[in-house]
Amino acid sequence: MLSTGPQTLVQDLGRPGNAHLGVPPSGALDTPSLRLANRLVGNPEDAAGLEVLLGGLSLRANASCTVAVTGPSTPTLVDGVVRDSPLHLAPGDTLTLGTPTGGLRSYVAVSGGITVPADLGSRSTDLLSGLGPAPLRPDDELPLGGPTGVPVGVDVLVPVRVPDELVVPVLLGPRDDWFDDPARRLRQGRWTVSDRSNRVGLRLTGTALDRTSDRVGQELPSEGLVTGSVQVPADGRPVVFLADHPTTGGYPVIGVVAADVLPLLGQAPPGTALRFTPVP
Repeated sequence: MLSTGPQTLVQDLGRPGNAHLGVPPSGALDTPSLRLANRLVGNPEDAAGLEVLLGGLSLRANASCTVAVTGPSTPTLVDGVVRDSPLHLAPGDTLTLGTPTGGLRSYVAVSGGITVPADLGSRSTDLLSGLGPAPLRPDDELPLGGPTGVPVGVDVLVPVRVPDELVVPVLLGPRDDWFDDPARRLRQGRWTVSDRSNRVGLRLTGTALDRTSDRVGQELPSEGLVTGSVQVPADGRPVVFLADHPTTGGYPVIGVVAADVLPLLGQAPPGTALRFTPVP
């Protein structure tokens, strides 16, 4: 590893099913992009790859391998020459990623997968609990497994692109009764993604969601949280929990985001406009 950019993490599909241990699911925020990258290099879809925030990754191959880069459009260079993905690296070749456009996180899969030790059945880095490998640093070396399958070809590799405004379906509950006319407030509210967002949650600025008069100043005992929960702290600014979220929380959850929107939320840059659409 020559450079890692702002943040490069090892991620697979995570370690779901461990909330009773206080362990978040973790895993790639944009799972379709990781799955695709793995298919392109002949790996099982759940193999570990790299999640690269805002580019800047540079690594040197110590062995012959096939590499795929997916997610938003990201300049990909081998020894300074722009290349299309997937691509082959010979020993000594240097792979460099530029800054993505249309999203935040690029995914890099390498034939054989990254075979760092697993914790609770996953190689994912969990920034909240500290499970999994530490965020990567220059001079780190990553072990690879042996190739296990045949790469899957595609005619066109379509990059992820976050729209100027995200329209997010949300299922109300379990604590929507804490808020005045929650469906209308969610439908009419307007928010933008805050620069304080991370893998734990997408923090939003904009419309404050006010509690009913009898709930002002009250708090809940901690209760379970799922990925996609829209939690509303006392200031009324919602937080959408992502893969590294805590497993319990004491602020009311007004609704839960539809699972198929979560990959785009994980790619949403600060300043992205967002509105919710309550669904029955």
